[in-house]
Amino acid sequence: MTNTFATPRTAVIDRVTSESSIHLELNLDGTGKNDISTSVPFYDHMLTALSKHSLIDLTVKATGDIDIDVHHTVEDTAICLGLALKEALGDKRGIRRFGEATVPLDEALAHAVVDVAGRPYIVHAGEPAGQEYHLIGGHYTGSMTRHVFESLTFNSGICLHMNVLAGRDPHHIVEAQFKALARALRAGVEPDPRVDGIPSTKGAL
Repeated sequence: MTNTFATPRTAVIDRVTSESSIHLELNLDGTGKNDISTSVPFYDHMLTALSKHSLIDLTVKATGDIDIDVHHTVEDTAICLGLALKEALGDKRGIRRFGEATVPLDEALAHAVVDVAGRPYIVHAGEPAGQEYHLIGGHYTGSMTRHVFESLTFNSGICLHMNVLAGRDPHHIVEAQFKALARALRAGVEPDPRVDGIPSTKGAL
């Protein structure tokens, strides 16, 4: 799709705390190119899928106190991703705003709906009992998925409804959600040639 925006929709975020150091670059009008290293291999896999299926170019270089727990690095990276989305979106002029996707991965099925409206909210439902306790890829626990989505939505100003409709394998359940989010984001942030100005009756998002 041809970029119809007057200025590039990009962002660079650097965030350093006593727990993590994050450098993140994002281009909403990309092709899904990515270079991701968080020291948490499964999380790298999920962020790569998010970039690939949203067509958002994404570079992430993250280090943190993973000798204690991966929680800080995973969550802080999601905070930076949310901040980058907010910055790159600007005043949201000309976007479609709403996006929806249902994505399968074998037996798992996830449904995501986003409203890119500057109003952060999350509804996260449907994961099978015990999903939050599963250790995936040796480091990532299932409970981190909700933390990622919370950090992303609160810092980007995006409303997200994520529902797991089916699934048994913990890996598949998480990956289906990230891919569904990717496809919904792709739809929500894309330019709509029929939209003149900001897609809101209030005149601002």
